[in-house]
Amino acid sequence: MAGWTRVLRADPTEWLLDEGNPSVRYLTLRNILGKPEQNAEVKRAKAGIMNSGMVAKILGKLKGDSWNDPGRFYRDKYKGTVWQLIILAEHAADGTDERIRNACEYLLRCSQDPESHGFAYDQREDGSGGRHSDVIPCLTGNMVWSLLKLGWSSDERVRKGIQWIAKYQRFDDGVAAKPRGWPYDRYDMCWGRHSCHAGVIKSLKALSAVPLKQRNKNIRDTIERGSDYVLAHHIYKKSHDLDKVAKPGWLRLQFPLMYQSDILEIAGILLDLGIRDERMKDATEIIASKQNKKGQWNLEASFNGRFWTNIEKKGVPSRWMTYRAMNVLKKYHDQ
Repeated sequence: MAGWTRVLRADPTEWLLDEGNPSVRYLTLRNILGKPEQNAEVKRAKAGIMNSGMVAKILGKLKGDSWNDPGRFYRDKYKGTVWQLIILAEHAADGTDERIRNACEYLLRCSQDPESHGFAYDQREDGSGGRHSDVIPCLTGNMVWSLLKLGWSSDERVRKGIQWIAKYQRFDDGVAAKPRGWPYDRYDMCWGRHSCHAGVIKSLKALSAVPLKQRNKNIRDTIERGSDYVLAHHIYKKSHDLDKVAKPGWLRLQFPLMYQSDILEIAGILLDLGIRDERMKDATEIIASKQNKKGQWNLEASFNGRFWTNIEKKGVPSRWMTYRAMNVLKKYHDQ
């Protein structure tokens, strides 16, 4: 092996191309093998995502334009519409599908706050959108990212959601006084003296999906401040004591992550933003160390049992974890 593949103990690419997981097959063709979107094999793989596997199973559980009882798009963990849109976006589902378009419209109608354009975990009593007092950063980041990945980058409501992140998301590191005013007075866990790591990561994830031509100065500045915050923590450490781990759970690789995160997702977000930094080295070395002799990675944590249908099996080699790890290592080492 040559180039970035030298960090692999073996090459599992053929294993990732198994047709039993059409999403991983498609993403491997595109991002690991570098085949263009118009390639015939890529087109077949993309079409297969909607016809079989996890996407087809999730869409089979759809009731009208949602997966939940009225108003429980977030609170039904992890079967509500919020969580299904995240999973569909992660699986590279076709956002032009009418069922997915209708579900996105439902989410925008029920969860987006018409005042601030952030996303809330409860709906207003009059049904006019998300409750202003219940807007939170991790949900906003997740929904903006999902909608962007599902093809909504030109929708004005989604663009306003992007601007919410640029306007309100903070990257406080426990030094300055707690911010005041809306939304900072509502939840100390989200907006205390130290910013919620999940809010930071999901906000950056959303901005990583914003098309370059839409990244105005506010967005670019937010990306820079957010990236600096993450790099100051070396992704998973305490920024004020780098000998300590800030989030032990982030060292257990998981998919899908919902509002949680791990070192693999965070490294991937930074790399998607075009950032390759020495302070990422420890995290990428941990990622590389987790592969087995076949160059495969296990699913180490999971919300299985709480989904409509389980996604792979915990504790055994995972195509999702292997694809994601290879994608990160390729981007980090392929200079």
